[in-house]
Amino acid sequence: MTSQPAHDGPRVSIVVTVFNEGELVTECLERIVEAVTLPCEILVVYDTPNDSSRGPAEAFAALDERVRPKLNTYGRGPAYAIRYGIDNAKAPVVVVTMADGCDDPAQIDTLTKLVERGVVVAAASRYMRGGQQVGGPWFKALLSRSAGRSLYRFARVGTHDATNSFKAYNTDFVRRVGIESDAGFEVGLELVAKARRHRQPVAEIPTIWLDRNIGMSNFKMAKWIPKYLRWYRYAYGSKLSLPPSKERPS
Repeated sequence: MTSQPAHDGPRVSIVVTVFNEGELVTECLERIVEAVTLPCEILVVYDTPNDSSRGPAEAFAALDERVRPKLNTYGRGPAYAIRYGIDNAKAPVVVVTMADGCDDPAQIDTLTKLVERGVVVAAASRYMRGGQQVGGPWFKALLSRSAGRSLYRFARVGTHDATNSFKAYNTDFVRRVGIESDAGFEVGLELVAKARRHRQPVAEIPTIWLDRNIGMSNFKMAKWIPKYLRWYRYAYGSKLSLPPSKERPS
């Protein structure tokens, strides 16, 4: 995988998945537009027309043309929302982030530039040296940390934090390997595992993840753990050939 070619339009498409965030989505968008200096588009993806995030997102978009509220037509849930956002991205690099304020938008530029330099996945890592997770359910954190560190050590996936959703991707790579996840936030783990199986480079930077202090998390541990286990096991498989490139949307 080589460095990104010249590209007219945004350098990065930022996919923000939302679920009834209401006015909190405005705070998220304000942080993103304040922090990101690269030419970008921001796709705010919601599942239903009556999602409480839609109105505030459309109001923000009326003031900032970089913001594109999008109704997910693939199916309900985070995995489908992420897939829909990436499929509708115009930039050669896509960053997935949440609307809950846990991720640091100031790192979007750095993650994007790592992908532009040649990696197919650039991960914001809570579990490498310099990273930190503040708050959140302890058992969920234990599982995530254990999975991340074991994948890094034994499967050599290139990041200590394969399960974190806050990542940048080479858009062409994602479209070539596809996304099969259909439930929760396991998309990030799936794409790291596929990068490893296709022998494509992955890089990471340390991040400080802060648990949301308003609202409730949409993470459904009991339902989604089997989905994560699928891709955890997949990462240890043999090398695969990379499929041909697919056209980007105009």
